[in-house]
Amino acid sequence: MKKLLIAIVSVLFVTSLTEVKAQQDPVILTVAGENITKSEFLNVYQKNNVNGDALDQKSLNEYMDLYVNFRLKVKEAEDLGLDTVKSFKDELAGYRKQLAQPYLIDDKMNEALLNEAYNRKKEDIRASHILIKADKNATPADTLAAYKKAMALRKRALKGEDFGMLAAEYSDDLSARDRDVEGRKFTGNKGDLGYFTVFDMVYPFESGAYNTPTGEISMPVRSDFGYHLIKVTDRKPALGRVQVAHIMLKIPENASPADSAMVKQKAMDLYSRIMNGEDFARIAEQNSDDKSTASKGGVLPWFGANKMIPEFIKEVSSIKKLNDVTPPFLSIYGWHIVKLLDRKEIGSYADNLNELKQSLTRSDRAKKSEEALINRIKQEYKFSESPKNLSVMNKIVTDTIFKAGWTVPEGVKLNKTLFNIGRRAYTQLDFARYLQKNQRRQSPQNIELYIKEKLNQYINTSLLEYEDSMLESKYPEFKALVKEYRDGILLFELTDQKVWSKAVKDTAGLEAFYERNKNNYMWDQRLDATIYTLDSIDQGLSTRLRKAIKKGLTDVEILEQFNNDSVTLLTIEQRKYAKGDNALIDSIEWQTGLSPEILDEGRVHMVKVNSILKPEPKMLNEARGIITADYQNYLEKEWIRELRKKYDFDIKEEVLSSIK
Repeated sequence: MKKLLIAIVSVLFVTSLTEVKAQQDPVILTVAGENITKSEFLNVYQKNNVNGDALDQKSLNEYMDLYVNFRLKVKEAEDLGLDTVKSFKDELAGYRKQLAQPYLIDDKMNEALLNEAYNRKKEDIRASHILIKADKNATPADTLAAYKKAMALRKRALKGEDFGMLAAEYSDDLSARDRDVEGRKFTGNKGDLGYFTVFDMVYPFESGAYNTPTGEISMPVRSDFGYHLIKVTDRKPALGRVQVAHIMLKIPENASPADSAMVKQKAMDLYSRIMNGEDFARIAEQNSDDKSTASKGGVLPWFGANKMIPEFIKEVSSIKKLNDVTPPFLSIYGWHIVKLLDRKEIGSYADNLNELKQSLTRSDRAKKSEEALINRIKQEYKFSESPKNLSVMNKIVTDTIFKAGWTVPEGVKLNKTLFNIGRRAYTQLDFARYLQKNQRRQSPQNIELYIKEKLNQYINTSLLEYEDSMLESKYPEFKALVKEYRDGILLFELTDQKVWSKAVKDTAGLEAFYERNKNNYMWDQRLDATIYTLDSIDQGLSTRLRKAIKKGLTDVEILEQFNNDSVTLLTIEQRKYAKGDNALIDSIEWQTGLSPEILDEGRVHMVKVNSILKPEPKMLNEARGIITADYQNYLEKEWIRELRKKYDFDIKEEVLSSIK
């Protein structure tokens, strides 16, 4: 009895809720049995009301009429099975993927990463590093060995050994030491990476650098390349982007001290001339050893802090005003004099937001946003694992997987659960199929570590896919948006078949439509006229031309009199002209015969009016564009008339009139 009472109360409660909901959002339209609510109709109306016009009954009634046509077309497309065609499904899936992206990010983490990136962009850092390689898939033992080596080098540096010398001797970044490559000698940078800013380095390295005080050495920082010891040697306000002109004077190889002193003195002399008012561009053109820019007055392309050697960046950063010039300074390339031509500051957060978002999606820091999202999904759907059930995978997966040749063995029971997301259980077999599908040729590695890494990837992929599958139920606005795209694609496809393409391909139908309506496409009064243009104002030539025309010579005969292979004095154009087609035609009296001469910028024109044409229908080829458009409108009206006969629809006038 108690259960029965609870059931009765539950039914009454649900029924009352349904009635309340129906009262709040009543059905405004029914099309072939499908109910469209007031809120759904208003949502579409307001999206299409781009001008923000005030609601009134007339515009609502007009839009409702259009909306009925829209719903009828979609219904017809569904009945024809267009929503089951592969091309339709693929197109809709592509749009849905784009629409889902904003829902598959962690907003808080994204906002934090964007703010962090902007704050870092305001500062340029100069740092040196020592790299101890450790592959991202290295065994725990190899990873620990690399870490210990990095820590030992850090201790030596902290005790006073030169960081640059340690980098040159021990760093696995080859640019740190002098080297000979195919006969070319390269001077090592001793670990000095110069200046950089946000997004110039991999995220772990960038964070390690920005979190290390100037002059100090970081703890080992792990990246996909290995462990980095980072020594920050300078930090300064961001350079932004600059354009400069420069003069470079090279110091010859194996130069003596006297040779070097001569180059320095020349740089000082050029600087004095510039300070005394001589043109920087001219001096650069005549003296700079950078031949690629000398001819351009020394002008370099725009650059930021990470694009030039650190000595160059430091000096350019010290220039306060446009057109100021640095005193000569020395780098590994020689002596430089630099003039600041233009500067673009980094701007506000709002100025940078779009660029930051794009850079964020391409950066490895996007993993942090994905990790935050995955953690939220795990909590929301009560994610759980059964690690003990993974051991069987270590037994059945062989080294053939590294040659992309592994298949799931037959006869092995793989029905135990590895993890759960919501109500969905993911089994050993699911994971095995994932491994088989996603294997690729690669260097062999420890099977157990490989499987753990792939399981984490599979879990993350499954979590994101599960969340993606729940979007329509979680976010009504997303569901409505996907439906709009779905209906729009169906509408486009069917309208193309029934109206747009049909009007172009159905030549017989177009011709019949034209014959029934050709009096709607009329020419106004026109002239059949010939325009003679003489490329000379010589009176004798124009007199000869007039006589030839009056004599009745053909156009070919007249052209032969005035033109030859090397000279073209005369051009002739004969066609039918309406008002507004040609300024010469509009300027003459519309009567048969030859017009007076018309002078125009060293040329003489004569117009011979052959006949005056009465208004007449345009030929189909003369107005095909507008006739085709009208035929499309006709086809659509006929199609809508058929649809309104084929399907039942009912507009709830009382609900429509209640909208204010």
